[in-house]
Amino acid sequence: MPSAEIISIGSELLLGQIVDTNATWMAQRLTEIGVDLYRKSVVGDNKSRMFDVINQALDRSDIVICGGGLGPTQDDITREVIAEVTNRKLILDKGLLDTIDTMFRSRGFLMTKNNERQAYIPEGSIKIHNPNGTAPSFAVEGPRGVIFALPGVPFELKWLFTNEVTPYLKEKFTLSDVISYKILKVAELGESNVDHLIGDLIANSSNPTVGVLAHPGQVDVRITAKAGSIKEADVLIKPVEKEIRSLLGKHIFATDDETMETLLGKLIKKNNITICSYEDVTQGMLCDRLQQASLDHFVKGIVGNGIETIGRLTQSSGDKANPKLINTTQNTIETLALKILKDCNSDLSVVLHGVPDMSDKAENLAKGRTFITVTDGKSFKSRNLNVSGRGHPDRVRTSFEALNLIRSVIQNGFIKNK
Repeated sequence: MPSAEIISIGSELLLGQIVDTNATWMAQRLTEIGVDLYRKSVVGDNKSRMFDVINQALDRSDIVICGGGLGPTQDDITREVIAEVTNRKLILDKGLLDTIDTMFRSRGFLMTKNNERQAYIPEGSIKIHNPNGTAPSFAVEGPRGVIFALPGVPFELKWLFTNEVTPYLKEKFTLSDVISYKILKVAELGESNVDHLIGDLIANSSNPTVGVLAHPGQVDVRITAKAGSIKEADVLIKPVEKEIRSLLGKHIFATDDETMETLLGKLIKKNNITICSYEDVTQGMLCDRLQQASLDHFVKGIVGNGIETIGRLTQSSGDKANPKLINTTQNTIETLALKILKDCNSDLSVVLHGVPDMSDKAENLAKGRTFITVTDGKSFKSRNLNVSGRGHPDRVRTSFEALNLIRSVIQNGFIKNK
């Protein structure tokens, strides 16, 4: 199978002024048609560095796809560099020049002199018509492989890749293999635990291959197979998936594009369960994710500032007890869960209360304690974590754990009160 490399060109990418979504999108498309992508590079608008990156890519890959640097300005030098790398003259193509001029006139504009730069391409190139912009694209075939020059504007690049690059690659390389994958989503196990359980499969896999990707609170196990068709690839995947499921068991909660929100939403809707919530350290993220799961079944969400709010919510009418004196105990959290369950008249309530170590400024796995409780008014299911923080990864992690706890309650036989 042919190997490919993507080169994203533009100093704005290196400066962080824009995010390189083009390379991610093309990587997905290459996978779909069975092309092995081994490298992605980003290089600024510098002639010598561009030459080095493109030249090295041609030395090691059959297909090189460059995105960006085809505009009319002085720093758009992709065409010049590709001509130099492939030892070709840069020539003015009159047909392309006329096309650019016509495009400007059709929109009521006159082409400026600098737009002529866009009509120069390496001698002997394959011209690729770009109906969505003024930057012509081209491909150069040579003994070291084929190199494509595509504009950096996303909608232009995507159209050209879909309608021009993909058909070319399929024909030239007689592409018949496809790459298919299955993602198993794992909760309640960290990345190291997952690796401990399926490490042999990861280390010894070839086709299919097995890999893991960690997210806050969740680990994805990806099984990837290459075959002549999706059906054949899925046949290769199934026995590996079966073995992984036997090793990870109930910790696998979803597959592929399904999220904890979509899974929980299905459970809530199927059982017609209403939910209310209290949270503090997650700053509304739990409320937002419950609404994503099922807005129609989410009764109320309370976002507090911690133990003082809990004290005010749990004290009886007329009780003058100082909320500051209330200790963070499991009993306190359960009392709050019962209180909001009754006040909201819902089927389930969930409480997520964090006690961060204020001296720890980490965004991920910050020190502290997080208490999570779900109740139906008759019993409680709880999970306590030895982390607590207001950083985005920690809020994602702890809100995920709360959703997972609700899922566990429903899947383990919660019966709605009639």
